[in-house]
Amino acid sequence: MAAKLGARTAMVAKLGNDFYGNNTKENFKQHEVDDTHVKQTDRDSSGVASIIVSEDGQNSIVIVSGANLLLSEDDVHAAKDLIRHSKVLVCQLEVPPSTSLAALRLAKSNKVYSIFNPAPAIENLDPQFYTACDMLCANESEAELLTGVPITDEQSAKLAAKKLHEKGCDTVLVTIGDKGSVLHTSGQEGLHIPADSVVAVDTTGAGDAFIGALAFYKATMPTLSLVESVKRASIIAAISCKSRGTQCSFPSADQLNPALLTL
Repeated sequence: MAAKLGARTAMVAKLGNDFYGNNTKENFKQHEVDDTHVKQTDRDSSGVASIIVSEDGQNSIVIVSGANLLLSEDDVHAAKDLIRHSKVLVCQLEVPPSTSLAALRLAKSNKVYSIFNPAPAIENLDPQFYTACDMLCANESEAELLTGVPITDEQSAKLAAKKLHEKGCDTVLVTIGDKGSVLHTSGQEGLHIPADSVVAVDTTGAGDAFIGALAFYKATMPTLSLVESVKRASIIAAISCKSRGTQCSFPSADQLNPALLTL
């Protein structure tokens, strides 16, 4: 998403030496994503996801991690110069947690802004994650697993965001689907940011579009307020729900209102 909006983007990843791995590498090249640190291995197959979409556009996903689980702290070390010279780092949990934590620590020690998406969420997450990242962005189910707070509405999302902030996160963003998101920082407690209403065809990848757009704004428009960045990222994520597919539903810069891409 960040690359489609125009940000210089790089990936650090592990793929299998197979059809899916080759296609993924080619896809990165087509979108001008730096794949220098995307390595292929014969030790496992590429990670894949089977996605089922219901009639109302909601999705269920079964993930086979494959080579993702072979991405190691050594790979992070090999990419240290890339990370040090980046403006934003995005991490998640589809790779070993220790690998993401190492990347977040490296970013913090070099004053690189980091966004941590705890997906898929795991119980008993290492508490160091909460202080290693600059922003933790979780959806309802992820935030619920991490806090024990059942999220059913705006108020319960605010409570979960507060609990995550108390764990040490500087900035917490809990997304609540078509209801928008809740932002919690030391100076902005439990702010509800509504989302545009759209008729969803396929919600798959909307969270990824949202986080990719957030990273884009933080990297390319650092003076844009966080609230405004979230509002714009929500608009872009909503647009992605209007088409089928994941990455192919992400709008490119030339498909958006120019006002979304200017200060």
